[in-house]
Amino acid sequence: MCRNIKLLHNFAPPASDEEVRASALQFVRKVSGFNRPSKANEAAFELAIQRISAATHELLQSLVAHAPPRDRDVEGAKARKRSELRFARN
Repeated sequence: MCRNIKLLHNFAPPASDEEVRASALQFVRKVSGFNRPSKANEAAFELAIQRISAATHELLQSLVAHAPPRDRDVEGAKARKRSELRFARN
């Protein structure tokens, strides 16, 4: 369920609001055990996503990196290559 929580720190360009929200959503889904909340839990679910997104933005802005920013395309290509090797048919 948490496969979509991706590393967001030290990328050029920085993580977008959509990426932060997607990670917060996956975190809330994992912690709550709900893929979609019931109507009774919908407000609490959304509030948790908003608060986690805000905390994540604050964290990412506060972190200091000494390494140069990573390139999203290069990191994506590496991940695809690892996936190909992992799931290759023999």
